[in-house]
Amino acid sequence: MSEASLVKENNNTLIFDVIGAALKVPGVRVHRGDFLMSTFRNADPAMLERILEVGPVDAGYGRKALMGLARGLVSKRTLESSGLSFVAGLPGGLAMAGTIPADIAQFYGIALRLAQEVGYLYGMKDIWGDGDVVSDEVVNTFALYIGVMLGASGASATVKAMASALAAQALKKLPQKALTKTFYYPIIKSIAKYFGQRMTKEVFAKGVSKAIPILGGIASGGLTLVSMHPMGMRLVECLDEAKFDYTEEDLERDVEEIKTTIEAEEEEERAERETSAQGAEESGEPVFDYVEELRRAKSLLDAGIIDEEEFASIKERIISKI
Repeated sequence: MSEASLVKENNNTLIFDVIGAALKVPGVRVHRGDFLMSTFRNADPAMLERILEVGPVDAGYGRKALMGLARGLVSKRTLESSGLSFVAGLPGGLAMAGTIPADIAQFYGIALRLAQEVGYLYGMKDIWGDGDVVSDEVVNTFALYIGVMLGASGASATVKAMASALAAQALKKLPQKALTKTFYYPIIKSIAKYFGQRMTKEVFAKGVSKAIPILGGIASGGLTLVSMHPMGMRLVECLDEAKFDYTEEDLERDVEEIKTTIEAEEEEERAERETSAQGAEESGEPVFDYVEELRRAKSLLDAGIIDEEEFASIKERIISKI
């Protein structure tokens, strides 16, 4: 793999590494019931019970009041993260050598905490279900939230389409593969690449700020202050629109954006495969035709030459090469 390819691959997986590190920060995981009980502790008992059952929006909690709670959360988490960034930016603040990684982890840790809180305010299901398992679904949900917060292509459209009351219609309008995990894959890949490019600039900016004695804390905290608030509000506005002001016309627009993002991602992957195959041909390396190999294996299965277990083994080997 070339150096450029290696850098690209690292950028494409960086978001998952950051999510993994962020989830290790104490207090990042938020459980829906506990959060809603605490947030609406002064509500009428009947209303509180309804909120716990169906969420604040479906329980009839007012849009304006909900927006006020959401804005308060964004401001609270922004100040919290900025304070930690200030400490990280001071000379020796977080063991210097580990300053930038620790600061990035706490920043996105608080961003993920905020994403869960805002999501629960607007009726999203408990991301943790019955336990604390960090499953693929959990990671993909967080990647979508981060994508919305950063303004990545297709992220907001996907979240709005799936969070709105028109979600069932959205699935019908999307390609058949929307019903499987492959629907999310191109969107997540698009977000991952955007995140990798964004992170490179962010780490550089924070690294420069920490090189300035004393003022580094102010610079680092300031960078976080101007980043976290708009990120949080993008997610708030996305879910607010999805729950209160989302029309069929909006759905049509978002479905088209999702399709465009998926098609662009798939076209890029095809171009990369062709470039890779061309490079292999020029270097004299054999070109492995994944589709043809799968067809051959299926023919052997249909002919009774191999059984289902052998076919599954061959299929797994071919997919691993992809």
